[in-house]
Amino acid sequence: MGINIDLTMIWAFIIAFAVFAYVVMDGFDLGIGILFPTFGVGKERDQAMNSIAPVWDGNETWLVLGGGGLFAAFPLAYGVVMTALYPPIIAMLLGLVFRGVAFEARWRDPKHRAGWDFAFTAGSIVAAFAQGVTLGALLQGVEVADRAYAGGWLDWLTPFSLLTGASVVCGYALLGATWLIWKTEEGTQGHAYRLAGRFFVLTLIAILAVSLGTLGLGTDYRQKWLSTPAIFATSQVPLLTAILAFAFYRSLKKRREVAPFFLALALFLMSFAGLGVSMYPYVVPNALTIWDAAAPERSQIFMLVGASALVPIILAYTAWSYWVFRGKTGHEGYH
Repeated sequence: MGINIDLTMIWAFIIAFAVFAYVVMDGFDLGIGILFPTFGVGKERDQAMNSIAPVWDGNETWLVLGGGGLFAAFPLAYGVVMTALYPPIIAMLLGLVFRGVAFEARWRDPKHRAGWDFAFTAGSIVAAFAQGVTLGALLQGVEVADRAYAGGWLDWLTPFSLLTGASVVCGYALLGATWLIWKTEEGTQGHAYRLAGRFFVLTLIAILAVSLGTLGLGTDYRQKWLSTPAIFATSQVPLLTAILAFAFYRSLKKRREVAPFFLALALFLMSFAGLGVSMYPYVVPNALTIWDAAAPERSQIFMLVGASALVPIILAYTAWSYWVFRGKTGHEGYH
């Protein structure tokens, strides 16, 4: 029993790590797609796209690991979540496909580049918005009966899930702007500074709105965040968020090039920690704990052998690709 509990916690950590890695790594290149129309046609857009060209497809590896890990380690939760959130998940995948095709085709089909640029932006916005809607729908709860989804086709569509969708779009735009501050120079970098300032304010408003909205979803969340003595521990999350927000503001004001990106990532980490506080120990809030939904112990052991080799390989080639393509980005060519 003790071994099984430990394995379940290990798999919960692996999947949470994969999801967070995907959010922060694919988040900034989705953010560049969201911001793309604000850049001038020609050099500015080419420079923005070149900054992510070597890494964008590798970043999405973490989505495969997170989704595949959920399917293998928590099959009951995978079945419930996929059934309940099928429309936004399909929208996310279609957005990623449109975006990926546009990314490659705009360089090979310059006569229709305006159309491919539109597809790149639309795919990025749809993918980011659908991810936020999925998160909000999961937080607000999914109806489960007899170990299966028991709700309706559109139960995920609520004002709260639309709020989380818009919030993720703002957050990814902030990540994209800070990435461009780091990777570009001159006019493109100056434009990225201005965008980072605007989306920083919008992201803070979004964090506050989603936090208050989450507390209004159910007494269980309020109990976790506001009861004593739990509040002495949970209050550290908003406190650290406020400190990071002030540090981010200072870094922008001093025109730092690298710090804004990592501070924006840290703000995402605090939001992710808040999500963990709200949901733990559930994988489907108020319905399935991670132990309810876990695969048999022998299956978890078998998969852990594979994951212990796969995760270091992904980390190694990801670090290598970022190291090889380090430094400022130009506007000519592809890659």
